[in-house]
Amino acid sequence: MNSSNRRNFLKNVSLGSLAAISIPNIVSAAVSADKGKKVTLKKEGVILFQGDSITDVGRKRDAMEANNGSALGGGYPHLAAAHLLLKRPGDNLKFYNKGISGNKVFQLADRWDADCLQLKPDVLSILVGVNDFWHTLNGNYKGTSKVYHDDYDKLLDRTRQALPDVQLIIGEPYAVKGVKAVDDRWYPTFNEYRAAARELADKYKAVFIPYQAIYDKALQAAPAAYWTPDGVHPSVAGAQLMAEAWLRCVK
Repeated sequence: MNSSNRRNFLKNVSLGSLAAISIPNIVSAAVSADKGKKVTLKKEGVILFQGDSITDVGRKRDAMEANNGSALGGGYPHLAAAHLLLKRPGDNLKFYNKGISGNKVFQLADRWDADCLQLKPDVLSILVGVNDFWHTLNGNYKGTSKVYHDDYDKLLDRTRQALPDVQLIIGEPYAVKGVKAVDDRWYPTFNEYRAAARELADKYKAVFIPYQAIYDKALQAAPAAYWTPDGVHPSVAGAQLMAEAWLRCVK
């Protein structure tokens, strides 16, 4: 974001309205509009984050133990886990991050036994879908929104069969238009992927995190490039925004 853009933004936003659109208010407005469902973290609970680069964020993949800072990566899983480990020291919660950069749903499925089912999570949080669309733009992947839906449906069904009591959190795939990678080519097709994730969250009674709405509302507080440098991957501020949203969905 250059200085002139920042100045123009500030000219158009009063201090009073900035206060009114604070981050807690942004997250509360988006999440409460989405039914306000929550999962329950129990003592000794295992919480697993799964997904692509937005979840991975440079994690050390050969670090296998729970609550390892390097293994949790530098994004929203680490921030959310740190908050809960601080607030609930007596619960012995165990957090894992198994996101892998570039993954699409079928690639999660290929590694699901080792990277999910064997860990027996009590809470499973999945954010996947942006690559299922994004990679079609360069011709390296031939998937469609139907393929995404059907692959995801099979993965969730397989998970329920193996772990009938698992509590699910499904993050909405999101993109912030007008920042580098995200342009008119994304629309309206990408919206089909968002809709598919929401439909599957309803089908499997998962908590749904409306990340698109959260980012859209955050644009009232700061320009798009403040939250994501390329329209997809979160900045440090964007990662905290996502962690705040995730934390609103657990109790």
